[in-house]
Amino acid sequence: MSLLGGVRPPIAALSAVLLALAALTAFQLGHVGRETVPPAVLTSQQYFAEDGAIALRASLDESITDIGRTASLFSSGEPVSPDSVLDKLGSVYQKWRGTAVIEIKSGRLEAQRGENLPLTALDLTALDGENGLAPRMVRLENGETRLLTLALLSWPDRPQQLLVASSSLKVPGISLGRSRAIAVLDSSGQVLGSDGIGGSGQEKKQLAKFAKTVAQKAGRHPLQAKEPGSGGFAGVSGSLLGDSRDGHRSVAGYAKLTGSQPGVGTDATALGLTVVSFVGVAEERSAAVDSFFWIAASAALLVLGALAVALLVTTVQRPLLRLFLESRRIGRGDLHRPVTVPKYGEAARIGAALDRLRRQLLGEPGTQTGTPRGGRRSRIGTRALLGVCAVLLLVWSAPLLLTLNRAGASVDVPRTIVDDQRERTDTLADRVRRALNEGHADLTSVASVISDKSTPAELTKLLERTRSQHGRYESLYVLNADGTVLARAGGKPHHPAGQGPSKQPVTLSDSGNRPVITEFAEAPGLAGAAVVGELRIDFLNALLKRPGLGEVRIVDGRHRVIGGNEGYLAFTPLSDAKLDALVRAARAKGDADAKGDADAKADKGPRARSTLLRDGGVSIAAAAPMTGGGVAQPLDWTVVTRQPAKGLEIPAYTAQNRTVLAGLLGLTGAVACLGWIHIIVVRPLRDLADRAEALADGDRRTVLYPTHHDEVGAVTRSLEVIRLQLQEQRKRDAAGGTTGRTPGRAAPAGRN
Repeated sequence: MSLLGGVRPPIAALSAVLLALAALTAFQLGHVGRETVPPAVLTSQQYFAEDGAIALRASLDESITDIGRTASLFSSGEPVSPDSVLDKLGSVYQKWRGTAVIEIKSGRLEAQRGENLPLTALDLTALDGENGLAPRMVRLENGETRLLTLALLSWPDRPQQLLVASSSLKVPGISLGRSRAIAVLDSSGQVLGSDGIGGSGQEKKQLAKFAKTVAQKAGRHPLQAKEPGSGGFAGVSGSLLGDSRDGHRSVAGYAKLTGSQPGVGTDATALGLTVVSFVGVAEERSAAVDSFFWIAASAALLVLGALAVALLVTTVQRPLLRLFLESRRIGRGDLHRPVTVPKYGEAARIGAALDRLRRQLLGEPGTQTGTPRGGRRSRIGTRALLGVCAVLLLVWSAPLLLTLNRAGASVDVPRTIVDDQRERTDTLADRVRRALNEGHADLTSVASVISDKSTPAELTKLLERTRSQHGRYESLYVLNADGTVLARAGGKPHHPAGQGPSKQPVTLSDSGNRPVITEFAEAPGLAGAAVVGELRIDFLNALLKRPGLGEVRIVDGRHRVIGGNEGYLAFTPLSDAKLDALVRAARAKGDADAKGDADAKADKGPRARSTLLRDGGVSIAAAAPMTGGGVAQPLDWTVVTRQPAKGLEIPAYTAQNRTVLAGLLGLTGAVACLGWIHIIVVRPLRDLADRAEALADGDRRTVLYPTHHDEVGAVTRSLEVIRLQLQEQRKRDAAGGTTGRTPGRAAPAGRN
C-alpha cells in the first residue's frame, strides 16, 4: 500500500488532529487573562519609548545640522564678530543651554552665552582628525551630562574659530502624564538625563534596575531583538516588567536611538543612547473566560470527533477492507461462499456486483446479463457519510468561529492604554509643532545672511544648499515686496503672482484639494522681501506614521482634515461626529471636560483628551491641540487619533481571537482530512462502483486498471483478474469447452 494512499492514513490523521486540537484547547488556548499586566500595556510602553527615541534622535540631528549650517552661512559671508554670531544664533534658535566661540590656535574664549561650557574637555589639537568635529558628551561638575556640538567658523586672513553649543540630554516634547518617568541612558546603562522621577528613592532604585537590564538588551542586533515581520521601529526596542509593590507594578519600555531607515545611522545614533520610560500600573488578574469553557469545548470536540471517526471507520474503512478481502478471494477462485455485501454506499454496489460476478463464474443461468442492481441501501453514498462527519465537526467549529466568546461593546480597556493614547497623541502634536517651528527657524537663519548685495545666483545657491540639507521643503524661494521671485530652488511656487510676502509666519492654503503649508521669514537685509518655504505634505504625513495609534489625522481650526498617516481627502470633515466633539473639547478654554472623556480631572485651557468610543465597535480616541508656542501656534491645528480596541492584546479580545483560532483549526483539520478521504477514496470508489456494475452487466472489453496503490486499487486489480477469467470462460463456452468442467471452480488465473 502507498504510504499516503488508502483509507486508513486520512482517518488516522483526522484522529490525531482532533486529539491535538482538544489538548491545545484545554491546556493552551484557555490560558487567557492570567497575566497581572495585559500584554497590550507592555506593548504600549514599548511604543511610548520608541516615540521618545524618535523625538530625541530628530532633535539632536536637527541641532547638529543647524549648528553646521549656521557656521557655513556665516563663513560664506563677510566676517563678523563672535558676539554677533552668538547673538544672531540665539535670536533664531532658542534650544541650546549655552553657546561659545573659541579661537582654535590660541584656545582663547572669544564670546559666550548661556551656561558655562566645559571647554577644558575639548582637545583643540585633534579637530582636524577623523571625527574631530563629531558631537560628544561631557559630564559637568554637578553630575549632569551635556552634548557638545561643534562647527568651524572660517574667513580668509583671520584665525579659525570653533563654534560650540551645548544641550541637555532630555527627551524633548514628550507628554508624560501624571505618573510616568523617562530617562536617557548611555551604552553602559548610566543615566544621562531624566524627567518625571520624583524624590522617592523607590523610583530611582527601579530606574537603576531597568537601566542595568536595558544596557544588556540594547546591545543586541536589531534583527535579533525583534520578532520576524514586526516592522515599525527600525532599532532595538522592547518592554520590561519591574517590581510589584502594594498591588502596583512598574512597567517599562525601552528603545535605542536609530535612523529613520534600517541600517542608516546618523550623528545622534552614533552616541549609543537609549530611551527608557516606565509607569506604575495596577495589577489585576482576571481571566476573561472561565477555564471550564475551554475544558467543556475540549470534551465536546472529543465526543463529536469520536463519533465522526467511528462513523468513518464503520461505514467507510471496514467495508472497503472487507471488499478488498472478498475481491481477492473471488479472484483466486474461491466461489462457494457468497460475498458479504456492505450495507451502505458505493461499497454496497461493488459488493453486489462482486456477488453477481461470482455467480457468473459458477456458470449459474440468468446471470450473464446481470440481475437487478443493489436496493435502497445503495442510495446512501459515501459522500453522504462524509457529509455527516463534516456536519458533526462543523457543529463544534461554527459556534467558535461565529458566536462564542465575543467581546461586546462593554469590554474593559485598561486605563493605562487610554492614557497612553492621549499622551502619545499629545507628543505627536508637539512633534508636528516643533517641525513647523524648526522649519521657520531655518528660513530665518537663511534670511539673516541675505542683503541687497546678494546676486540671484548666490541666492539660488544658498537655497539649493538649504533644501538639500532639509528634506522638508518642496519649494524654496526669495519673494520680493512686489511679489516677484528673485531666486528659487525646487518646485514651482504656489504663492499668488504679484502678491508680496504674507504677514503671517505660517499659512495654509488650498491648491486644488491639496494642502499647501507655506512659511515666511522676513529678510532684514532686503527691505520687504522674505525667504519662503513650501513644505512637502508628505513630510508632514511621515511624522504621523507611528504604530499603535491607529488612524491619525491633523485638522485645522475649521475641523477639516489636512494630513494623515493613511489615505484621506484633504479639507473634508472628520468621519465621526464624536471625534469632532472630542476636538472641540480639546480646544475648549473653559474648565469642563468632554462628555465621556476618560480624563476625570478638569483644568483650564486647551489640552489633550482621550475617550472610549463604543458605537460600531470599541475604539480609543484622543485629540491634542498644538500648544507650546512658536510660529505654529496661531494655526490652531489639532492631532486626532483613533485606534480600534479589537487589535489590542487584552483578555477579552485575546479570548475572542483564540476562540476563533480554535474554530479555524478545527475547520481546517476537518476539511483537510475529509477532503483527503474524498480525493483518495470516495472519488475512485464511485468510479470503481460504476465499472464493477458494468462488468457484472456484461462489459468484458473495458480494461480495469488501478489509479492508486491502495485498497481501492487492490479491488480494481481483482476485478481485472475476474474480467480476464470471464473472457476465458466465454471462449471455452464458445468452443464447447464447458463439458467436463467441474462446477464451482474457476479457470486458473494469475495471482492478484
